[in-house]
Amino acid sequence: MKIIELDLTGCKTLSELHERIRIVFDFPEWYGKNWDAFWDLLWSECDADKVLITGENTLSNDFEKHIIKMHEILERKIEFNKEYNFRDFVYEIIS
Repeated sequence: MKIIELDLTGCKTLSELHERIRIVFDFPEWYGKNWDAFWDLLWSECDADKVLITGENTLSNDFEKHIIKMHEILERKIEFNKEYNFRDFVYEIIS
């Protein structure tokens, strides 16, 4: 089982959040650092079975809409995998 651990502890900017995503998901340097690009690479390039997310509780309220969007995309990946009979994908918010 491949597990990705995304630690958002202390993120100060949206750019920093996307850079952390790029690194832990092993996305290419040309990753667009936006939610459309996250979805595009998540469904096409991500071979993880599980994503563990920590540090959400350390982010300012300015990140709320972005965290909601990230969760929506991760939920979409779950449904996408089910629809196309790909192996299970889950994510878990640790903190």
